[in-house]
Amino acid sequence: MIRTAILVDGGFYRRRAQACLGEKKAQERAEELIQYCHRHIKRFRHEEALLYRIFYYDCPPIEKKVYHPLLQKTVDFSKTDLYKWTNEFFEELRKKRKVALRLGKLADEQAKYNVRPEVFRKILNGTKSMEELTEKDFFLNLEQKEVDMKIGLDISSLAYKKQVDRIILISGDSDFVPAAKMARREGIDFILDPLFNHIKQDLYEHIDGLFTCDQRYRPVEKNV
Repeated sequence: MIRTAILVDGGFYRRRAQACLGEKKAQERAEELIQYCHRHIKRFRHEEALLYRIFYYDCPPIEKKVYHPLLQKTVDFSKTDLYKWTNEFFEELRKKRKVALRLGKLADEQAKYNVRPEVFRKILNGTKSMEELTEKDFFLNLEQKEVDMKIGLDISSLAYKKQVDRIILISGDSDFVPAAKMARREGIDFILDPLFNHIKQDLYEHIDGLFTCDQRYRPVEKNV
């Protein structure tokens, strides 16, 4: 029996799911995630794969007030739909069998609105003026704290304690490499699922496999 742990970078998953599968209610998105994780287990049915646990890593939603320079007003995030949706999403995951939530923190004391990089480039090259800026041209600059650390610690713990035989990491980040290398030295089969997000070529030497279960995450090729 191949004991398998699935680790999910929550912020990454939610962004990719919304972009590729569209917006959904919190309950529907939570069920979608669980079903997706079980698709990984079913892939290895011939090996009698067993789900050990799904570890979901994320941060609580921001609830402070942040000044928006274009709107010239303060946005109270505790009253936004996103705040309510995220908390409902976490509650739905808590109800799921074999799911463990690992919540980090937001560096909300540094939260601020910035102009999107691609928009800023247009301003610099003269293809867009300051007067043409809209609310969509701004994004909230907000960093997560402790999430990557928690992922690394859990990978190390699972490997050293021999609790699992395989780890599947759903993430598009390369910060997992040191933990992945350690897990592989301990005999863990380490598989990365980037949801068809581009990864650096040299990452292949630090994993045992690369696989995404749903073709809907594959980028749409543009006709030249």
